[in-house]
Amino acid sequence: MLINLTDVFTSEGKERKESFIYEPDCFSYMGSDYRICDKSPVEVTFFNLENGKVLMKGSMDLTLEIPCDRCLKMVKQPVHVNFEQEVFSPNADEQSENQDEQGFMAGYELDAEALLYGEILVNMPVKVLCRPDCKGICKQCGHNLNEGECGCDTFIPDPRMAAIKDIFNADKEV
Repeated sequence: MLINLTDVFTSEGKERKESFIYEPDCFSYMGSDYRICDKSPVEVTFFNLENGKVLMKGSMDLTLEIPCDRCLKMVKQPVHVNFEQEVFSPNADEQSENQDEQGFMAGYELDAEALLYGEILVNMPVKVLCRPDCKGICKQCGHNLNEGECGCDTFIPDPRMAAIKDIFNADKEV
């Protein structure tokens, strides 16, 4: 969605409010697509700071369906996005310095989806757990240990003792 900001860039002291819905139904992050279960309208206010310079303030809430980092069960994870950013018109002096940072601006138009993608990316949770005491999955069979034990042998020998174990196994007769 493109929002034309020509009037805000050219009018000193101008303030404009916009409200719209973030359109994508899924969010791509680190090679995976996560379904967006719920999203609030995006509320953005644009303030003209000076000729060719605009301050954007906005917020949005959404709920993503993300797998638990331990057991891979799908978890509905709320993500709150709150942003504040200065943007420059195409002919502003500072624009050449900040052009790389403004990949969401095309002339006087704001690409709202590109801006919000970056803001959601910054606000993604680092670790997602279905519950704080999640036990994860069995390393041998992949059973969800939150649902009960699987019966696999959980004994893990100390790797430092492997050399001694080899000595004892070498002396056995077959």
